[in-house]
Amino acid sequence: MPLFKKIIFNPTTKIYIWKITESFEQLVQEVRLNPVCQERISNMKSEMHQRGFLSVRKLLEEAGYSDFDLYYDAFGKPHLQDGKHISITHSHQFSSIIISDEVVGIDIELQREKIICIADKFCEAEFQYLNREETAEYIRKLTVIWGAKEAIFKIQNEKGISFKDHIAVNAFDLNQTETLANLHFSGWNKEFQIFFEEVENFTLVYALEK
Repeated sequence: MPLFKKIIFNPTTKIYIWKITESFEQLVQEVRLNPVCQERISNMKSEMHQRGFLSVRKLLEEAGYSDFDLYYDAFGKPHLQDGKHISITHSHQFSSIIISDEVVGIDIELQREKIICIADKFCEAEFQYLNREETAEYIRKLTVIWGAKEAIFKIQNEKGISFKDHIAVNAFDLNQTETLANLHFSGWNKEFQIFFEEVENFTLVYALEK
């Protein structure tokens, strides 16, 4: 389908969201890939992953770029040739990118009950304000927390960072759609602005370093 949503966060930061309804065959005909990405997609075993990968290239086109403007560093972090910052995410039938003059990270996650089972693996300080008895809200908040930590990790991208031990997300209200988070790791003490919104039964989270 066409672009699902575009968010102009500020004059230099834009978020693009795609709802993946196309088949792999349709997407692969519409997208031109550079040789490196052509090899990457041919080695992907999941068609869902392939479709997510290709839909991100559709988003690049919406933003005025192509796959040939994108490259990955040795850690797998994406970059644009013109020096702007980019972060990429896809999950099931949604994909999204954020492009900015600022350092940014983005994540989109399906809200699922199974996140309750792994909460102890990525939450610590957050349990002080989470209410486990309100199951629906608990799942939604856990999804925001996971997305925030994933977005921050995409920004910092350093081996050894623990979501549970090194990243803390401040208390937030689901109606406020923003909060703060901190990364304490290897002598760093960084603060991030976290913004989130729900897209159908998914949660989109993006982070900007303060």
